[in-house]
Amino acid sequence: MTSSATKGAGCLFKKGSTTIAEVTAINGPGLTRDTFNVTHMESTWQDHIAGLPDGGEVSLDLNFLPANTTQTLLHNDLTATSQTYNLLFTDAATTTWTMTALVTGMSPAAPVDGKLSATATFKLSGAVTFS
Repeated sequence: MTSSATKGAGCLFKKGSTTIAEVTAINGPGLTRDTFNVTHMESTWQDHIAGLPDGGEVSLDLNFLPANTTQTLLHNDLTATSQTYNLLFTDAATTTWTMTALVTGMSPAAPVDGKLSATATFKLSGAVTFS
């Protein structure tokens, strides 16, 4: 049987139409929804209702390029309001998830025996659009 798996290499993370350079891993968004226990004294089983969906967070691992204009966008977005970002997958349909998010962190690392790297984190606000 042939697998329908799709490789991760080639996925893109964009701010508008600008691709963020040298992303090495995309984690998330971590879509979740809380539930609330509404069990009462006459219940024979526990009863739950659904809360509102939460887009969660996205994190990017990057080969850090300190002067790169696309990576500087993320640093600058730390002081900005919510921005629109797109996650493009490598499947045949080029599935795209569009999200509004706040940049909540940009953390570079410079190990003595390794490459410059960085992690950028985003907190989603509102719905994720799937197309």
